[in-house]
Amino acid sequence: MSTTYIHRTIENTLNDMYGNFPAILITGSRQSGKSTVLEYLGVTKKQEINEVSLDDLNERSLAINDPELFLRTHKAPLVIDEFQYAPNLLSYIKIEIDNARRNEMFGDGESVGTLYYLTGSQIFETMEGIIESLAGRVGIIDLYPLSTREIYNEKEDIFIPNIELLQNKKPIKSEYIDDVFNRIFRGSYPELYKNKNISIESYFSSYLRTYIERDVRKIINIQDEPKFLKFISSLAARTGQEFNALDIAKDVGVDSETIKKWTGVLSNTYVIFLLSPHMNNNVGRIIKRPKIYFMDTGLACYLTGYVSSETLSKSAYAGQIFETYIISEIVKSYTNNQRDPKKHLYYYREKNGTEIDLLVIDEDNIYPVEIKMGANPGIDAIKNFKVVTKFEMNSPNGIVLCLTKNIHPLDEKNYLVPIEYI
Repeated sequence: MSTTYIHRTIENTLNDMYGNFPAILITGSRQSGKSTVLEYLGVTKKQEINEVSLDDLNERSLAINDPELFLRTHKAPLVIDEFQYAPNLLSYIKIEIDNARRNEMFGDGESVGTLYYLTGSQIFETMEGIIESLAGRVGIIDLYPLSTREIYNEKEDIFIPNIELLQNKKPIKSEYIDDVFNRIFRGSYPELYKNKNISIESYFSSYLRTYIERDVRKIINIQDEPKFLKFISSLAARTGQEFNALDIAKDVGVDSETIKKWTGVLSNTYVIFLLSPHMNNNVGRIIKRPKIYFMDTGLACYLTGYVSSETLSKSAYAGQIFETYIISEIVKSYTNNQRDPKKHLYYYREKNGTEIDLLVIDEDNIYPVEIKMGANPGIDAIKNFKVVTKFEMNSPNGIVLCLTKNIHPLDEKNYLVPIEYI
């Protein structure tokens, strides 16, 4: 088993926030590496950072019932893992921070620095509490599981499909299709790369059990757990497709409002990303439902019953899981660089079937992107790109992300681009 630390892109943001915010919050799915990156920060800054997890029922009870004693018991600087279990702590953390600031200003002048590091795997009540209690005192970072560039220890910038930027970007190591699907099947949770001998099936079985017990059980009725498992598997089978609550409700055996609520649970615990449709007044009848993308392809494959990457790559599911992999990588490139993907990434589909897989908006520019699993998609891949002329935005170029080996033009402004350039 390897114990080598895998560097994360958010280290840059964390270093910028360190000492400048009295509290730092890292949110993300379970086992995405939140605590590990904070441990690395403590090592690199040569600072002893204490840690307590509210997964521990005794610590949780103390934090809920006597938050002042909890903070007196655990000396700052302090990591509070899964702090969402005791949101009332935030008011007391604010008091500690404000006291330290007053002492810095009027007392001994000792710098406050960063006192509290909060991590959480769900954002139901916590974000509202942070806005109210710690506004101006907390830096917030989202963290998904590993991106491919993090796995390869390569620099990760936000993905902008501008062809000039791409031509000057360093691609990751070129891979065979089998290698790509091996990684899609394995997924992106750090533990699966620290320990290459771990059983993927056992890992995801344990992950799912922990996820339901700790993140879902208090939100859904315990008698609904079997249906929730059926729901999440049904949703995994639809990754890369439009969200249709009625259709999923028929599969699962619950009403569509329950499906919407459960989908919100998955989104708020970072399991899925909902890609919004691009709305524009200059075009006709537009599909307004979001598209569903699992943020870990390994979990999606496990939920849909695939037992090997070979079977997966030859299945009818291959195209949509390949698209899911590409979209999740692009989303990670934004969140890892502190940019909100929901403000930059969209899809487009009209009710007549005209569709573009991805629209990337960067300032006043819009870039159409198609995703194809083949190596040499033809000119037909960009047939819908002309619709962007109706959006009244600059469109420097479009691209087709695919399994080609090199960047090369399809016409005067559209290009085939290898997935290694994400």
